[in-house]
Amino acid sequence: MLKHCADTDDPYTTVEVRNPNTRDAFFTVEVSFKDASGFTMASTSDQVSVPAKGTATHRVSAARVGDVSRIKHCDVPRRVDASE
Repeated sequence: MLKHCADTDDPYTTVEVRNPNTRDAFFTVEVSFKDASGFTMASTSDQVSVPAKGTATHRVSAARVGDVSRIKHCDVPRRVDASE
């Protein structure tokens, strides 16, 4: 779940990942940074460890974008599968 999209005041996107499973798991979080026309300027992914039945908050740097002021929207899939 997207909590904050990167901007010039805070160049990190914050996402929250929930684990409904009964065991700890790693989830791959993907973030796409888009400009005003919807063009994907950059995409990145990180592995996030989430405890069983728990939630983890993760911050993703927008450094790959270059000019953070051009970011108008962040796309984060609503659902991701646990990694093996």
